[in-house]
Amino acid sequence: MRALVSVSNKAGIVPFVKELVELGVEVISTGGTKSILEENGVQVRGISAVTGFPEILDGRVKTLHPMIHGGLLARRGDAKHQAQLSEHGITPIDLVVVNLYPFKETISKEGTTFEDAIENIDIGGPAMLRASAKNHQDVTVMVDPADYEGVLNEIKESGKTTPETRRRLAAKVFRHTAAYDAMIAGYLTEAVEEAHPESLTVTFEKKQDLRYGENPHQKAAFYEAPLASKFSIASATQLHGKELSYNNINDADTAIQIVKEFTEPAVVAVKHMNPCGVGVGATALEAYQRAYEADPVSIFGGIVAFNTEVDKATAELLHELFLEIIVSPSFSDDALTVLKQKKNLRLMTLEMGDQGGTATRYASIRGGLLVQEEDYAGLDEANITVPTKREPTEKEWEDLKLAWKVVKHVKSNAIVLAKGNQTVGVGAGQMNRVGAAKIAMEQAGEKAVGSALGSDAFFPMDDTVEAAAKAGITAIIQPGGSIRDEDSIKKADEYGIAMVFTGVRHFKH
Repeated sequence: MRALVSVSNKAGIVPFVKELVELGVEVISTGGTKSILEENGVQVRGISAVTGFPEILDGRVKTLHPMIHGGLLARRGDAKHQAQLSEHGITPIDLVVVNLYPFKETISKEGTTFEDAIENIDIGGPAMLRASAKNHQDVTVMVDPADYEGVLNEIKESGKTTPETRRRLAAKVFRHTAAYDAMIAGYLTEAVEEAHPESLTVTFEKKQDLRYGENPHQKAAFYEAPLASKFSIASATQLHGKELSYNNINDADTAIQIVKEFTEPAVVAVKHMNPCGVGVGATALEAYQRAYEADPVSIFGGIVAFNTEVDKATAELLHELFLEIIVSPSFSDDALTVLKQKKNLRLMTLEMGDQGGTATRYASIRGGLLVQEEDYAGLDEANITVPTKREPTEKEWEDLKLAWKVVKHVKSNAIVLAKGNQTVGVGAGQMNRVGAAKIAMEQAGEKAVGSALGSDAFFPMDDTVEAAAKAGITAIIQPGGSIRDEDSIKKADEYGIAMVFTGVRHFKH
């Protein structure tokens, strides 16, 4: 048996190859891998000794040779192939262990130049992997150190691997090379600033299996982008509690995306991918109290996200409530002591710094994929106008800003009422806008009086303004742009409501 070994990930390679040699396998290898093996007392043949040709072009060309690829691609049961191998003095290669230049690791580093990235695009490695995987009927091919032990055991037992193992490993190889090429394609496509190319190939890495999906009868798993933003639930560190579920991950993602809107201490409570309470304060404790008071019923069994450290006093209040997850940049030692008393409560830390750049949002449909930029638009990107006779007071402006930050994360049709650094009513996902408004107002009750209303899209008629006025709401922020805007403006003026147009819509389906 002959093996070819060429790896950038050296984990486990020395003991693995030592055992191969002890089993009588002839091993051939390339530069860096060969050096490490020989330094550890494992004698192998160099590629040049097999090809009869030196490595050239700074190592760009070393394995791209008929002496290598003929040995990989020849079908063992094909007499014509075997005759050609004999004619050209080519020895078959039965086992291939290759992983690729660290392209992902290279482009993940700060300050990496375009030239550095290009030099870390592997050519020979993918060619060998694809050739071996294509010929998996006869060749065993590995890209993952986790597979070394199983392959060794099969060789020890029967002198070769099983057809089932070879096919499974071949599938893994093609997933590996596809993911590698997808990262390169994505990097180059971004470099030339092509937003929506003629074909889209994206890759994700499995983070964990999930017990089930949205419901117990649905299988599910959690995958993360290989270069995921640090400001993501995929990048969070779990300190305590049971495993995350499918619904937990969706809800936590929503909470994180909302809490990132705030620079002052803020707390967001989420239930079923909609915020049920948002509070802002001078401290984590004050912000949490406001978020809780915004909807003390819906927060039960929810997810809570902080953008500042959780201290002991806040933890003691959190401990009184059943929650699924608490996400924060950090927890004080005393806070952890309090919260860890609940063995199932998931405690997660996540860096809440600048997420930087833009991000892409993918939404799957049956048979396709929708792709769009994340909605990063805030008031800085808005074209603010006040079409009503009365302008908002300073206090109303603060409430309007809070409502506007939150409403863009609420399922459409969406209405948010804010007052005194907290949300007081949220109406989400209704088939008409006035219906969403009525839900928010009912939730707010007497707190609606003197509050500000945020709407994710324009008012198609003046009925929402009429309902707001009757509930005691004094200020409204909405995109504007309806052909019946004038009706809403007149109705607002009739009741003395200050209304702001942003020119920006925030649909979220």
